[in-house]
Amino acid sequence: MARQILMPLFLASLAANLVAALLDPSWWAIPALLAGWYAADLASGLVHMYMDYRPTPAGKGLDALYFYPGSRESEHYKTLWRERMAKVGPLDRLVYDFKNHHPRPDALGRRDLWRLIGSTVILAALPLSVALNVLAFTGLVPGWAAAGGVALLVGGAFAQYFHGSLHRVHNPWIVVAMRRVGLLMTPAAHQLHHDTLQRDFATNCGWSNPLVNRIFRVGRRRGWFDDAGLEPTA
Repeated sequence: MARQILMPLFLASLAANLVAALLDPSWWAIPALLAGWYAADLASGLVHMYMDYRPTPAGKGLDALYFYPGSRESEHYKTLWRERMAKVGPLDRLVYDFKNHHPRPDALGRRDLWRLIGSTVILAALPLSVALNVLAFTGLVPGWAAAGGVALLVGGAFAQYFHGSLHRVHNPWIVVAMRRVGLLMTPAAHQLHHDTLQRDFATNCGWSNPLVNRIFRVGRRRGWFDDAGLEPTA
């Protein structure tokens, strides 16, 4: 039910923000779009870094899913997955997906769109987009700021979808085209993250990775990112 209501609502809100930007054209929209895309990439890196190292909730049995020894296509696993996921909220489901993704990277590429972005839309993208609707159509923000907001919202809301596309052989033409012009990163660039799990956390275009890497190194020295958080525990 949430998918049928919230996804169309988010897309309509996003379209309204784009209309607001077009109704008040400005050359400032170009740097605003680039800044919004950079900010979305930075957010993808910071969120990815946090999710990778945030411990999963204790006592919910997520470790049994993570270390499941049998086929993940079996009915037993699917039943167990539904049972365990019902015990946690949208944020912890997303945290689990980040951790599960490391030993099974191709699994992320098989997720459907709502599974990848639903939590982000519910928790952040939709409320922020509606807030921007109000600000844009009451004249409290100019059109160029609305344009930057649209870039930020698209990059932020679809960050996990873009992440999944890095682990998928066949992608829509728009993803391929955005990679060619540098608006999305390549699978080879993202592999640098999987090689160590300690660098290049941004998954949109990767423009912010130099900054995110510095933040990670500082946090690592201060003990913020403990390797124990990389896997669910009992």
